[in-house]
Amino acid sequence: MRSRSAVQFHLRRAFVAGSIAVTCAFWSIPGVGAVQPRGPFAAPNPFLGPPGSATMHGDAGSSDATPLAGPGARPVSATIAPLASACPTLLQGSDGLVVALCTAIAGQVPTVALIDPARVEAPLATLPLTKGGLLGGVYAYLDQHDRLVVVDGRRQLLRIGHDRDGGGAWRLRIDESIDLSGVVPDGDSVVGLVPDSGGAVWFATARAVVGRADPSGAVTSVALPAGEQVANSISSTPNGRVAVATTFALYEFDTEAGRPHIRWRAPYDRGPARKPGQLSWGTGSTPVYFGPATGAEYVTIVDNAAGPVRLLVFRSGTGELVCTQPVLTHGGPGSENAPIGLGSTVMVASTYGYPYPAVPEGAGPASPSTAPFVGGMTRVDVDGTGCHTVWDNAVRSSAVPILSAADGLVYTVARVGPEHTTPLDGFEFTAIDPGTGAVAARSPLPGTLLEDPLQTAPLITRDGHLLQGTITGILRIG
Repeated sequence: MRSRSAVQFHLRRAFVAGSIAVTCAFWSIPGVGAVQPRGPFAAPNPFLGPPGSATMHGDAGSSDATPLAGPGARPVSATIAPLASACPTLLQGSDGLVVALCTAIAGQVPTVALIDPARVEAPLATLPLTKGGLLGGVYAYLDQHDRLVVVDGRRQLLRIGHDRDGGGAWRLRIDESIDLSGVVPDGDSVVGLVPDSGGAVWFATARAVVGRADPSGAVTSVALPAGEQVANSISSTPNGRVAVATTFALYEFDTEAGRPHIRWRAPYDRGPARKPGQLSWGTGSTPVYFGPATGAEYVTIVDNAAGPVRLLVFRSGTGELVCTQPVLTHGGPGSENAPIGLGSTVMVASTYGYPYPAVPEGAGPASPSTAPFVGGMTRVDVDGTGCHTVWDNAVRSSAVPILSAADGLVYTVARVGPEHTTPLDGFEFTAIDPGTGAVAARSPLPGTLLEDPLQTAPLITRDGHLLQGTITGILRIG
């Protein structure tokens, strides 16, 4: 996911009542001792919450990796928490509480929920937001005070905190608000936002306005070329650079005289049309920073070329093209998900042909209109000679995969059923050996298509569980 997609769908189906706990059997496939991905995370952003759980993609650089250990390659139990909402954004603060950004099925109202991770089915407090473009925003993050930073449908940049009232009940409250309507035009909406290393909040809109709200509240912006759109979140580095991918090009920004400044622009092959299993005509990637020295010397996306798609790796600061590598050559040739990036390693999951219930307005027709969901993942390593593929596998990932640097496993939810998907398909919790690409463990999950993750991002919590948003609520796995 980009992961924003779940809240854009017209969800009209009933949701499951009650909670269901199931302990599942699994089997393991031993690895063959290939090299595990290793490397530094970028220095933590001081204006974010805990590393690994403060943004949808883990951190400011969108690594899709976490320093926290997940459930491991073992039998797991899975609990359905039916919330009557799609919940693509799940974040955990330093106090251990989870802050979720969900969209209610009834009325499509974006709602912030405060959740005890041990009792996901019973939110401690909720706060509806003003509905707008992207249903009030999907990408959000937790700041250093565990406040949710999000833009609502009125184009207000909000910081939402939580505490207990006089009677001891939890409540959510709006602590701060900055008006962005002076730079975000009517009819436009903020898609992604991230803090930089100085505390300014950067944002990008669907119509490709890139803005910056500095700590004093001053807001400045720059408009990118007409016709370009932003359909994913944005990322930042410890040295103040910000990466934004549009439907035509990858940009890197820095700050000049207090304003966003384009440092470089790199067009990519966007192909002849939107592919099935993608939500826009262009890259499906949130830009990912990674690197073996600082954790942020490279930035990468996957293009939308006809036929095999390519991983593109650029040098942060200069925009030099470090290398390109065809990926997903044995699977579906397209990805809606941000890659995993850690050290010298990048991993990409296919979403080609994924049966989204709907696509965003203005996405345009897919070519072909439908395709089988074959799946597949690719690992690419970057070294002094360029990029090279380490492995391809056949995992049909239905979520954004996440790498645990603590236990050395990649976690996702895989779809089970024929390549031509049906309403009878099921899902499996899947742990993957990143050294070999082999499935280390898999466990069938309870539920039906009402528990479809829709390529959204999971959250690994500090107690070793994994929370996965679905069409109708959250799965708690561990």
